[in-house]
Amino acid sequence: MQVLVRDNNVEQALRVLKKRMQREGIFREMRARESYEKPSEKRVREEAEAVRRHRKLEKKKMQREGLLPAPKKAARTR
Repeated sequence: MQVLVRDNNVEQALRVLKKRMQREGIFREMRARESYEKPSEKRVREEAEAVRRHRKLEKKKMQREGLLPAPKKAARTR
């Protein structure tokens, strides 16, 4: 992964790098590899993730169909 440093602005480059790593899931993977995970724990975790993904998709589907109210958009201030 590469990030360009413009005008010697290392802080901004680090922010961009962290955001990219977060989006790619590198931090989550590093945390998972820190210690051994038993196969039974891995199976339980993966099933729970699948359930969460399914519920999220169903919620979005119901919002699109108008059965649930759409989420409120946060006001951005600058």
